[in-house]
Amino acid sequence: MRIGFAQRLTALIALSVLAISVLGLGVQYQMIRRDLDARQRQLVQDDLAAFASLYEQRRIVAVRQAIVYYDMLRPGGSMLLALHDRSGAVLAGSEGSWVLKVPMPPEGQTSGPVLFSVGSVQYVGIARTLPGGFPLWVARSTRPAEETLAQLRRVIFAVIAAVVLASLVIGHYASRRIMRRVVRINRLADRVAGGELSARLGGARSPDEFGLLEKHIHNMLDRIEALNRATGHLSDTIAHEMRTPLTRIQTRLARLDLDGSEAEEVMREIRDTVRIFDSLLEIARAQGAVGEMPGLVPLDLSALVGEMFELYEALAEERGVIFAADIEPGVTVLGDRNLVAMLASNLFENALKFTPGGESVSVTLHAGQTRHDLTVADTGPGLPPGFQDRMFERFARAPRDSDVAGHGLGLALVQAIALRHGARISLPPVDRGFAIRISWPAVPQDI
Repeated sequence: MRIGFAQRLTALIALSVLAISVLGLGVQYQMIRRDLDARQRQLVQDDLAAFASLYEQRRIVAVRQAIVYYDMLRPGGSMLLALHDRSGAVLAGSEGSWVLKVPMPPEGQTSGPVLFSVGSVQYVGIARTLPGGFPLWVARSTRPAEETLAQLRRVIFAVIAAVVLASLVIGHYASRRIMRRVVRINRLADRVAGGELSARLGGARSPDEFGLLEKHIHNMLDRIEALNRATGHLSDTIAHEMRTPLTRIQTRLARLDLDGSEAEEVMREIRDTVRIFDSLLEIARAQGAVGEMPGLVPLDLSALVGEMFELYEALAEERGVIFAADIEPGVTVLGDRNLVAMLASNLFENALKFTPGGESVSVTLHAGQTRHDLTVADTGPGLPPGFQDRMFERFARAPRDSDVAGHGLGLALVQAIALRHGARISLPPVDRGFAIRISWPAVPQDI
């Protein structure tokens, strides 16, 4: 399954926020854990210092009484205290082997805090020998700190879950906003690719990188449109200016009583030249009207293609080419009848011209939900290698076809007419020969 850019961007934002949050919360958790551990050790040191101070002030009896009081005040093993005499007998506090886990330092010194366990409970313990040879042990349970850390972990997990949810929502919102603007530009690109060079993005531009991009795209399209207009105007002017005197020459020659093949050759050359200029004019007119709705009316494409097919059946029979059609009835498009007929004529004529006798040419017209496909396929020699990239250029002819009549304007005219009608041209893959498909947009429901 393909994951779209919006989903990838959402995931990236969520993962980035999550990683930063987990890192920050993890560092905070470790700092709190170390702080609790340090406080735990400081508490047992303070407890031991308090008992030592009490011993100096009121001697061993007061220490024993204080230990008994602590045991009564804090039952349940949250604090362990033990006071022994010089012989090791217990004077006060808890009995048990736990005191062996906290080594007793020499008199006058204090052991470092030691972490040990009694059953399932962990303690931090410390020991000192009071003046006179009385060993004293003090230990505090780490359970309060562990409970605090457990509660903190629950809070962290809840915060992480909330951060993940919030980052997903924010990431989805941010990616949707970005994708909406990308889609907006893509739609403009699709319209321009369909030949609508006058298409522009509506609404005010935002003062950011996307707004700057839209401005640059508009400037580029303005420049392209101006160059196309200039080129079309030049081609149209040249064609008009050249066609008129050629037509006059052709008319005068026809009036002259000339005999011989030379006169016929001159007439044929002039007719071919006039047809070239006619084709150039039609290309210029079609390109100049791209994206304009006036002049396009609902047209029965099935009937028109059928009529054109019947016109070329005789030519196919003359050349020995198998000419077949599969035309779905009732296919309607918005079009200019003369231009669409010219498109079909050029497609059929090209296919029959380059298909040798005994081979076949097929014409199919199938309706779709949004587009209707007209396909012309043949089993001829196909396109020469490397020619596909320039096949729609004006006067483009393959070297191998130099002896075939024509001027290389047929497919250029087909492309111009297709763009005029918002149709798309594609070259379907075939096992042998050549195929071209014109996908016409379906007629909108409101027309």
